Amino acid sequence: MKLEDYLRKTPNPEAYIREMNYSGKEGTHYCPGCGHGIVCKMIGEVLDEMVHPKTGKSLKEHSLVVASVGCAVFDYHFYSCDRAQAPHGRATSYARMRKREDPNMMVFTHQGDGDLLGIGLGPTVETANRNEPITVFFVNNAIYGMTGGQMAPTTLENQRSSTSPKGRFSKYFGYPLRACELLTSQDNEGPAFIARTSVRNDSDLKTLKDYIRKAFRIQLKGLGFSMIELISPCPTNWGMTPKQSIEFIEKEMLKVYPLGVFRDNEDKLEKKYGSLI
Repeated sequence: MKLEDYLRKTPNPEAYIREMNYSGKEGTHYCPGCGHGIVCKMIGEVLDEMVHPKTGKSLKEHSLVVASVGCAVFDYHFYSCDRAQAPHGRATSYARMRKREDPNMMVFTHQGDGDLLGIGLGPTVETANRNEPITVFFVNNAIYGMTGGQMAPTTLENQRSSTSPKGRFSKYFGYPLRACELLTSQDNEGPAFIARTSVRNDSDLKTLKDYIRKAFRIQLKGLGFSMIELISPCPTNWGMTPKQSIEFIEKEMLKVYPLGVFRDNEDKLEKKYGSLI
């Protein structure tokens, strides 16, 4: 099937935010300039645009978002699909079990730096190495946002945080972990799709939506694990304005975390194993 076959003719943007958010009763939990809300909207729009090939219904009717601990934990306020809460760092472990229970369900996680690469590093690597058919959205803002701006596995060298007030020095704290590079370091068939983009401008957001569609399509085909890393600002804990935080991404973060597709084995895996749809 072509991508066009998955798209609804008249999508309605209802999947990514509840009615109460439009009315102002709930509002957003994210800080001004934060990228998490943008990620929620992009994912939700794709959930609303795509259809499940086996039922013809909106993909949101067959989807489960798994959040763990961190800023992404507020996801259940913004998606109009099933939602589940996993223990800290165990979102990928929980997601793959739910996927095994119901192979027809679209299962995805929304995780931050610590949840994916800190306490959750083991489950992340294990799930990717097994090429489990789930989708992971990793928001990399180079800091622990919800807990007060502590140093994260992704914090840049010399970048200051509440637990490294003089900067991150590799001699004592190690180097920033690069998730995409780590998960594609072995020459295996899986993971099926690994890519990195950002939320800094409209061009990158267009790329993000293309990546989301592809990752969901790969899961529907049963081809394996996909992860999309999002370079995102955290003005509050960086001590910057939203504009300054975007400039920091462009001048500093993209040097360490270059954008692009790190692995795309969709065609290779489909040719070898076939597709579920």
